[in-house]
Amino acid sequence: MSPRHLISIHDLSAREVAGLFRLAAEVKAAPERFHDALSRKTLAMIFQKSSTRTRVSFEAGMAQLGGHALFLASDLQLGRGETIHDTAQVLSRYVDAVMARTFSHQMVLDLARYGTVPVINGLTDDLHPCQALTDYFTLLEVFGSLEALRGKKLAYVGDGNNMAHSLMLGAAKVGMDVAVASPEGYEPREDYVALARRDAEAAGTRVEVVRSPREAAAGAICVYTDVWASMGQEEAAARRRQDFAGYMVDSEVMAAAAPEAVFLHCLPCHRGEEVSAEVADGPQSRIFDQAENRLHVQKAVMLWLMGGAEI
Repeated sequence: MSPRHLISIHDLSAREVAGLFRLAAEVKAAPERFHDALSRKTLAMIFQKSSTRTRVSFEAGMAQLGGHALFLASDLQLGRGETIHDTAQVLSRYVDAVMARTFSHQMVLDLARYGTVPVINGLTDDLHPCQALTDYFTLLEVFGSLEALRGKKLAYVGDGNNMAHSLMLGAAKVGMDVAVASPEGYEPREDYVALARRDAEAAGTRVEVVRSPREAAAGAICVYTDVWASMGQEEAAARRRQDFAGYMVDSEVMAAAAPEAVFLHCLPCHRGEEVSAEVADGPQSRIFDQAENRLHVQKAVMLWLMGGAEI
């Protein structure tokens, strides 16, 4: 029987997402109940992109569940030409699951295709499902229930990147509308927009791509942004700062949102660029609750994929 993976939120049903959120809430409320749930289990963590939150949350999460995490960066023979096919098969003989944070989305797909253990997408240039699951779980906590999120809107302002793609795909799973505001040339990829709209149509929700940050934020209960230059785009940072002029989430953008709206950011953030310090550090910000929840949601994912937990 083929293992389940977490490659994209699109692959999860709304019921599975709700189940992961219930499990994450249980793990967060009573972590001691799960202290040996993954005893003697090992997670291989492949990092081609560095990260504070991804590494620490997965490594700490495995330790708190009684398991062990292996940090693999330059240690792997991938850098010397070993194929993904061989790497996936070898790792499957040693470990119980693989988490990969990579540039190429195809690499994660191939790890799942050729390996025999669960694969978790820790981020690719296309998608960031662990973060988006965390974001919607954080909104559930803020507003009290999934029911409270249904029919409400999340606004994403900025680069139509992996974060925008995953938030679009996740919205239908929790019954939310999503509006993405990006400057010309930086919109989300059309194939992901089309996929998200198909999911939204089936769920009775909406996906919009607009130009104006205030239009996207209008009435939203969450305003979300990300850095303008992601890892690997540093050389284009100066040009991007020019192209994204007018796309800072500031008090004026937040004023267009619903009065109860919160601000989220996947971090790291650059105050004075994609978000003002007034918003990032203000009363509507939930960025550090959001960062903490990476730990709890990913523990739920690992319990499901590695420990057989029902969701």
